Amino acid sequence: MWTLRTSLLLLGVAACCAMEVRILPEHLRPDPFAGIVAVDQGMAATDLTEIRAARGGYVSAHLAVTGGPAVTVTPRSKLAVEIYREWFHRNQEDGRYYPDALIPYDATPAGLENRIAGQKVRAFWLDFWIAADTPVGVYPVQITVADGADTKLVKLTVRVLPEKIPSADVLTLDHNSYGSSWMFGQYPNTLPKGNEDALFAMIHSYHRVFYEHRGAFHQLGYGHAGKVGPEFAPELSGSGRNKRISSWDRFDRHYGPLLDGSAFRGTRRGAKPIPYAYLPINPEWPASFLWWGEPGYQVELTNVVSAMEKHFREKGWTSTYFELFFNHKKRYKGFSWDGDEVRFVADNDAVIAFRKMFDQAIPRDTPVRFVTRSDTSWSMEDQFERLHGTVNFWVAGEGMLSWYPGSVEKLKARGDQIWAYGGTPAVNKPSASITLNALRSWITGVQGFVRWQTVDPGPDPWFALEGGGETLVYPGDRFGIGAPLSSVRLKLQRNCMQDLARLEAKAGHGSRASVQEEVVQRFNGTTLKDWQNTRPAMASTPVLNWNNVSLEEAQQPFESRFATIRSDAWMRVRESLQ
Repeated sequence: MWTLRTSLLLLGVAACCAMEVRILPEHLRPDPFAGIVAVDQGMAATDLTEIRAARGGYVSAHLAVTGGPAVTVTPRSKLAVEIYREWFHRNQEDGRYYPDALIPYDATPAGLENRIAGQKVRAFWLDFWIAADTPVGVYPVQITVADGADTKLVKLTVRVLPEKIPSADVLTLDHNSYGSSWMFGQYPNTLPKGNEDALFAMIHSYHRVFYEHRGAFHQLGYGHAGKVGPEFAPELSGSGRNKRISSWDRFDRHYGPLLDGSAFRGTRRGAKPIPYAYLPINPEWPASFLWWGEPGYQVELTNVVSAMEKHFREKGWTSTYFELFFNHKKRYKGFSWDGDEVRFVADNDAVIAFRKMFDQAIPRDTPVRFVTRSDTSWSMEDQFERLHGTVNFWVAGEGMLSWYPGSVEKLKARGDQIWAYGGTPAVNKPSASITLNALRSWITGVQGFVRWQTVDPGPDPWFALEGGGETLVYPGDRFGIGAPLSSVRLKLQRNCMQDLARLEAKAGHGSRASVQEEVVQRFNGTTLKDWQNTRPAMASTPVLNWNNVSLEEAQQPFESRFATIRSDAWMRVRESLQ
């Protein structure tokens, strides 16, 4: 466990007084006024003196300093230490300040601050990397903090345990995104327009930041009407029987380093291919939807898809799942049937027809991993049966999926993959909220969880944050960094994923149920039964009678069980591993 001592420091020390330094556990986020953010309060204000750490991962803490903008931090330790400046965002909803964006300490000048009236505290995030081969033992850490002539030395102990964190994750924590045009808007100073190599480097940096935090990055390359961004597909020429791929150059420069893993060289986790990638294929590409239902549509589709399979096979890109996925809805007026979150039963016929055409272009014995994905909500129970044999990769709305107990194991038993999807907790939620979806996915048994939008911080995330519910990274452009910045929430999520890997290993050596019972009891005082929903009466009524209000009402009784999460919820879970 984390050994703590009650702080003798008074919250709210005036800026004019002598410098004070606190080392806080990761779940207690400091505010800029020498306190703890309100939603993380409710337990004793404590400072860290010791952290216990398994090998092969990170342990973390906040460093809160009452001082001026020129505060400097110098750590001394045999362990690798990464330091970030925490940016205090003013959240528009409640007008409060929350630390979230993390700016690499060495990459920014000391005086670059928030400009917050009455600010007393400068906060830093400390990441200690414990390599897998680190000898077991106690490692002292000395941190020198200076504010002009005022200097303080604070000490911390990292106790390295014999246990190793498994390198494999218990589920894919996926971070979804759309297109790439937003990158130019977020990086006006560091991403030159028209420079494809710079764009590809930026895309790879987004993959890296999520990969290094035990997650994945998913980037859909076409719009609701099927228009594909040029960086997401090979170039085509000709039509009909002469439709073919004329160039792989742009596609290979974009995807090659991701599909062979070289984009991740030099990362802590090593070079590995991305686990999943959207295909650019949709009703408008590579064949025009104008010819849907005509023989020529099948010819164009077969020509291009066959060439893609051959290219992937020759390149050795056989570790990644390539997803045939439809993201359109008929109300967007691009196509006449829903492909995403199908509500109308007849729309499934188009999915079945497209899959049959697709299969004709793929050799049965191909080593390339093609899957047909469906993101499902309204009619998931019907689709699970109606599209059996057509769809083999399901991404289901997390709340609605809980209505159908047994469906997860049934889908997995027949060889399908099943993920859940949902949103991202905003900054004004207790710090442990970011761990709930990952924990619930592990309890439920799904193989992945999708945060549907994770790279849109809003027009002014620095001084007018819109909650942060659609981002877990921030553009580094403001600080001259042409890459995304991680966040406190992303780091908390990463640390949770490390612990889940350890919990999975622990469950494999005993009773899974008993391990999970202890986890949920520590997390929020519940039992495993509380994490199982029952089928609501509405689920037995016609889907076309449902609406967003009735859906919310049907889900509320179950979701209310997780409405109150203390900030130290995950820390209590971690204690079971010590």
